[in-house]
Amino acid sequence: MTRHAYPSDVPETPPVPEPTYAERARTLVYLGRVGMLSTLSRKHPGHPFGSVMPYALDAQGRPLFLISTMAMHTQNLQADTRASLLVTQPGWEGDPLAAARIMLMGETSRFAGPEAVVARKAYLAQHPNAAYWVDFEDFGFYRLEVADIYFVGGFAAMDWVSAKDYLDAQPDPLADAAAGIIEHMNRDHAAALVTLARAFGGAEANEATMVSVDRLGFKLRVRAGSRLSGARISFPREVTTSEECRAVFIEMLHAAR
Repeated sequence: MTRHAYPSDVPETPPVPEPTYAERARTLVYLGRVGMLSTLSRKHPGHPFGSVMPYALDAQGRPLFLISTMAMHTQNLQADTRASLLVTQPGWEGDPLAAARIMLMGETSRFAGPEAVVARKAYLAQHPNAAYWVDFEDFGFYRLEVADIYFVGGFAAMDWVSAKDYLDAQPDPLADAAAGIIEHMNRDHAAALVTLARAFGGAEANEATMVSVDRLGFKLRVRAGSRLSGARISFPREVTTSEECRAVFIEMLHAAR
């Protein structure tokens, strides 16, 4: 795990529990809908060729593509099956270098038959407009067989994740609810976030904004005067639903006050 830090005289404290990089990677790819597919150019051998690429996932978390033989990236794959898919954190509006992103690399293969029937359902659930061309003769389903992953969770958090760890992981149970939880807390409970930052994050906070939440805790961007910092705060117990999350926030606020 690669982390950058400045020297400090402050004694180290135990890290706040958070999902593994494999879980965070799996969650990010689950939440994404579109990435950049890089193939190896036929026209310019050795050069990467980037394409905007909608995708869906199979049950193991492998990306599925619906692509046409007329497309340059498909022709590249026919010559060399190696490819990578870059996915960035959806909905992020801050510094792009502070956002999470992931690069999945491996080899692609076209498939048909029963597997394609399952893929068709998964793909159209994510991209319903594709129903207009999914049955065209030049279109087919391809899968990226993940061989390795590089995950960046924002500043000072990055590392390789093995394909096995990624495929064994599951998306965070709060993945689908997280955006709504974050919006609600920032819009309606700004003062409560400051209280939580002070009580559980050890921060001298004037303002606090929630930037992420998962089954083990949440992260805040904290302002104290002109100084900005981050704080990771753990939940007293694991939560798996938005209702459980709400109950834990209320419990923590009562304890803080």
